Amino acid sequence: MNPLDHVPMGSDPVSVRQRVEAIEYLLERMITIPGIKRKVGLDVLLDLVPVVGSVTGAALGAYMMFEARNLGMSKWQMARMSGNVGFDFLLGLIPWIGAVPDFFFQSNTRNLRIIKRHLDKHHPHTKIIDAKAQPIP
Repeated sequence: MNPLDHVPMGSDPVSVRQRVEAIEYLLERMITIPGIKRKVGLDVLLDLVPVVGSVTGAALGAYMMFEARNLGMSKWQMARMSGNVGFDFLLGLIPWIGAVPDFFFQSNTRNLRIIKRHLDKHHPHTKIIDAKAQPIP
């Protein structure tokens, strides 16, 4: 299932979870590179555009942090997320070469994990079990 198929606009934790998952998918896992089967997203592609791409990627990462702040996440969690976005931004400022570390670092995936841990602890009803049906032999 593609997270971008249906993105709710509510302010409830379920809607926020679906939005941050959709943003992370867009920024980190949207395209599969043939041959190596590694997923990349807009974040790596934006790093190929000097300065403007890094600023745009950081702004989208900051939006995830905005959503996290509205969930009432702790200052420590917000600081970790800020560090991830800031480090990604600084790496992206290196023209062309900055896309390589971003290919491996994936700050938005790290931030999504932090947000999911918070949601699983404080809003367990937002958990979604994504399983594929297996035929019975």
